Amino acid sequence: MTDKGLVRRDFLKGAVVGGAAAATAAPAILPDTAQAQQPAAAQAPAAAGYSYLNVEEAAFVEALVDHMVPADNLSPSGTDIGINIFIDRALAGAWGKGDRLYMQGPWKRGAPSQGYQLPLTPAQLYRAGIAATNGYCRKQHQKSFDQLDETQRQAVLVGLSTNKITFDDGPPVREFWGMVYQTVIQGMFSDPIYGGNRNKAGWKMIGFPGAIAVHRENIEKFRDKKYTANPVSIADMS
Repeated sequence: MTDKGLVRRDFLKGAVVGGAAAATAAPAILPDTAQAQQPAAAQAPAAAGYSYLNVEEAAFVEALVDHMVPADNLSPSGTDIGINIFIDRALAGAWGKGDRLYMQGPWKRGAPSQGYQLPLTPAQLYRAGIAATNGYCRKQHQKSFDQLDETQRQAVLVGLSTNKITFDDGPPVREFWGMVYQTVIQGMFSDPIYGGNRNKAGWKMIGFPGAIAVHRENIEKFRDKKYTANPVSIADMS
């Protein structure tokens, strides 16, 4: 990014601090059990090349990951790395469906230390949060998030990360932002087999050796030096 906004590393560090601060704020009121258990309305079909995200959601996620991970001397852009594909696959899979979450209620407000307490699967939270964020953007700027300029997007993301934005009708901002940040980071640094970290760009950026554990000969070789050996992925070991 240019001097028009924060550099990427500063934004990501600021987002962590903002997320921690937001975690101490009072969570939004949860929907009651009856609302949570109502059948979901019919959703638009997935966008081309996506398994879960519809056209509007895919545009949001693409704009999001390219803003948080812009193409620069550190790495390609978020979409070039495939972070959007990682997020889509995660939402379409068992994690997104909440297969390992207890989803029977009762739904009460929870303290941050109690972890995830919403009556929504991760995929439902993502979908509701995107819709609510776009609603906020249209109210403030008469445009959806993907149509905002760089400065406006930055302001929206900082507002989400610091819990200063409120949704008129949507999920708790703290939980939505926490999941967005989590999935962007995972898409940047997870094994490429899951769709993100294409060409191991994230690993190369931080000097991570990859999935292989037998690299002890490199510990001495690269001590106090930049790690330049090619990272090893799960697919490389197959």
